[in-house]
Amino acid sequence: MRKTSTLGRAVNFTPALGKAWLTPLYDVAIRCLTSEKRWRSAMIAEAKIEPDDRLIDVGSGTGSLLIGLRSACPQADLLGVDPDRATIDIARRKAAHKMSSIRWHHGFLDSLELQDNWRPNKIVSSLLFHQIPAGQKEALIEEIWNLLEPGGMVLIADYMKQENPLMRALFRATVQRLDGSADTQPNADGVMENLISARFIDSKRLALFNTPTGAISLWRGFKERTLN
Repeated sequence: MRKTSTLGRAVNFTPALGKAWLTPLYDVAIRCLTSEKRWRSAMIAEAKIEPDDRLIDVGSGTGSLLIGLRSACPQADLLGVDPDRATIDIARRKAAHKMSSIRWHHGFLDSLELQDNWRPNKIVSSLLFHQIPAGQKEALIEEIWNLLEPGGMVLIADYMKQENPLMRALFRATVQRLDGSADTQPNADGVMENLISARFIDSKRLALFNTPTGAISLWRGFKERTLN
C-alpha cells in the first residue's frame, strides 16, 4: 500500500455550510445560492472524463460532483475523499440510489492509502479551499500535486478573488457570515490563484460565475510530465 505524505493537518474541519446542524440543508442551499448548475456543469465538461481515468474528488461533500462525473462516464474509476462523516453518509446514500460504484474515503487527503499501481491522473475539488485555514491551503495544493501522476490535471471551483464590489459584498454577507473571515478572506484576496499558478503549469481561469453568494472561479492546471 502507498500512503500519501502526512502534512500534519489539524483534525478539525469546517462542516458544510459552516455548522454541522445545517448539513442536511447543504444540497438545497448550494443549488439555490451558488448557481450550482452552471459551475458544476462546466466543471464536469472540463474534466473530460474518459473510461480509463482515475479521479479523486478532494472534499467530495455530498457527492453531487462525482455522481455527475459518473453519469458522464460510468467506466471511470472515481474516489471521493472527505473528513465529514455526515456528508459522506449522504453521498453514499445518493450514489447507492443511482446504483453507482463510486468509492468513498472518510478522512483527509493525507490519510488516504492507495494501491501501489493506482494513481490519479485527475483531481478535482469544489467549494473546499475557502473553508481551509490560511496556513493549510498551500499544504493541500502541495498534497494534490504530489499525488497526481505526471501530466495529470487538477480542476478547482471555489470562491477565489472577489473582483467587484457587489461580489465582495455578497460574499461577506453570506459565506463569511457562515464560515467566518479567517479562512475565507485569503481566498477573497486572491491567494488561491497565486497558489495554483505557482505549483501547476499552464494554469488558468476557465470561467467566472457570479452568484448570490459571491463569485466562483473555475481554474485548471497540469502537473509537468517530466520531473527534474
